[in-house]
Amino acid sequence: MTKLTKTRFAGLALVCLTATTPQMASATEGYFALAYGAAQRGVGGAGVAYSQDAMSAAINPANIGDIGHQMSFGIEAFSPRRGFSASGTGFLPDGETRSGHDWFPIPNFGYNRPLDGGGVLNFMVYGNGGMNTSYPDVANPNCGGGTGIFCGGKAGVDLMQMFVSVGYGRKDGNFSWGIAPTFAVQRFAARGIAAFSGSSVDPANFTNRGYDFSTGVGLRAGIKYEVSPQLTLGLSGQTRFKMSKFDKYAGLFEDGGSFDIPASITAGLAFKPRSDLTLMLDLQKIFYSDIGAVGNPQTAGLYGAAGGAGFGWDDVSIVRLGAEWQQNPDMIWRAGYAYASNPVGKDDVTMGIFAPGIVEHHFSFGGAKKINDRDTLDFAVNYVLPHEIKGAFMTGGEVELDMHQFSASIGWTRRF
Repeated sequence: MTKLTKTRFAGLALVCLTATTPQMASATEGYFALAYGAAQRGVGGAGVAYSQDAMSAAINPANIGDIGHQMSFGIEAFSPRRGFSASGTGFLPDGETRSGHDWFPIPNFGYNRPLDGGGVLNFMVYGNGGMNTSYPDVANPNCGGGTGIFCGGKAGVDLMQMFVSVGYGRKDGNFSWGIAPTFAVQRFAARGIAAFSGSSVDPANFTNRGYDFSTGVGLRAGIKYEVSPQLTLGLSGQTRFKMSKFDKYAGLFEDGGSFDIPASITAGLAFKPRSDLTLMLDLQKIFYSDIGAVGNPQTAGLYGAAGGAGFGWDDVSIVRLGAEWQQNPDMIWRAGYAYASNPVGKDDVTMGIFAPGIVEHHFSFGGAKKINDRDTLDFAVNYVLPHEIKGAFMTGGEVELDMHQFSASIGWTRRF
């Protein structure tokens, strides 16, 4: 592939990615993605101490230093199945209600280029997270002739987050490091929730305002150290992203539409008990509670006010286990498991109807097939076990949230 052709292909990939707007990220930990490419998804999102492809820098920018010159492109078909059951609320329709929009295509693109002097440049575009609910315009006897779960017709929210990252890293002996300034774009819309607007400081900018956009920047950085040929340690972190406000939803989100992206930190190891097998362990913490719109209790005050009501989410702790076995020079098999603590408590089910990010147990299987000396195809399937949480609705009665997820991914990596 000539330099001109590579440039054209990378440009085309970027246009395709930025033109595609994923409504919900892959298998989720809260609303963060489990992983950012097919290779990562195959091992349950593990890899803070292990480099696989150009997308590995999304887990740890220190992975940039030993990936080499390559380009990765992939897509995931993601299906979150979510809904709720209500009884005795005097407001919601009794029985089960399911959210629509069950399938989402989610692309990713990464390019890694060694530079003169030992440094390596990395470029990525990927969806970090999101949440989507779309409840139908169902009959509701509690609406006095109206319809919809909140008596406002079709209801739900749609949050998308896209990251564009330019990173630099290098490997010096056993030590690797990397840094990645990152630009983020968020898109959000809410509809059918006017019944809550009486608890807002700005009811006119609470719901049914169409899509609004928010932008901001943050920093990701990481290190890796090869203790021995068998053991590598890794550590990476992401700062809080200060985002511009959602002006159209200044009455919904805390402090006049503020919706920053939370910080996170990940530590882990990669262990090779033999030359053809790598075992991975990652531990991650996502600090959702630091973001007022997400972490403030639903009883904190009026929506849209400084320090006002939020979704009531707790921080999320994640444990990831992954294994990669090289069967032969042309075939790799992968498996993984991840546990993510549920951020939604029983006191948070009212707003959890909009964002039921409650799943905990993630199972992964995948592999990679080498097509020739330059090209590899990666694949992965993920299944997230059903999880439910029951609590009291704001007007009385009970609501039980439920969700399960599955996805299939494919990716292509070319090495130059």
